[in-house]
Amino acid sequence: MDFLIFQAPILMVQASMDGILLGILFALIAYGMALQWGVMNIINIAQGELVIMGGYIAYFMYLSGIHPAFGIIVSPIIMYCVGWGMYKLVINKVVDKDLFTSILATFGISILAQQLMNFAFGADVVVAQSNFGTTMLFNDMVTIPNAKLFSGAVCVISAIILVVYMRKSKLGRAIRATAQNARAAKILGVDTEKVYAATFGINAALCGIAGACVAITFTLHPYTGLPYTVRSFMIVIIAGLGNLPAVAISGMGLGIFEEWADYLLGTEFRIAAVFSLLVIILVYRRFKLSRKREYLK
Repeated sequence: MDFLIFQAPILMVQASMDGILLGILFALIAYGMALQWGVMNIINIAQGELVIMGGYIAYFMYLSGIHPAFGIIVSPIIMYCVGWGMYKLVINKVVDKDLFTSILATFGISILAQQLMNFAFGADVVVAQSNFGTTMLFNDMVTIPNAKLFSGAVCVISAIILVVYMRKSKLGRAIRATAQNARAAKILGVDTEKVYAATFGINAALCGIAGACVAITFTLHPYTGLPYTVRSFMIVIIAGLGNLPAVAISGMGLGIFEEWADYLLGTEFRIAAVFSLLVIILVYRRFKLSRKREYLK
């Protein structure tokens, strides 16, 4: 275990700033999961695969000679259509089922998506070079890649646009009404089938934006979606459904935790620390629920 981070305080600043920017990205992915979970009562195990698919769209643009930053425009459009198609083919058949059925269905989608990406792009680790450069702070002692700053800004703007859309648009109001009481919304004339399809499409579009940011900031691989799913699940469990400020705070907290774990334990234990934290959170929530004599449906 390396305690150099405590001996050099500037490393704390570096880890914390990297963690905040990383957490903003996690928060956007988690908000998509919280949205479709709250409206459709479905836990999407394929959430991470949707992110990686969105990243590969930006990577394909990079291979075609187009700057991958334009992926934040193209990727959500394509991923919305992908999400809509997934709903029509699979998800609509498990909306009214229990959570375990939805987990199995989306797990199958996850495996299929992994194999399709492996077939289309190969199993090599790739990255879309943005060439955005680096920002130096504190007498060049802290380095922040501009790609991370760009990704953070894109995620914040996307979240704000989504919040405004959910509050002002007719579809947004219909989604919120369906989340509160789907049966009552249907009686009042809301087309819940259309709402569900649009909700899953919006979730996929958010993953597309996040995936484009991942492509220019980190690396892509067909089988790296699971950690993004786990992170999203953790954030939603901590923050709750429909609480965007709590999702943002939880996302940034998780990002800082990961960066500190990277510095303290080493990169090879980074994902292990995330999974360990998930176990701790689930055990704590189970204990808390048992004390209140409640149960999870």
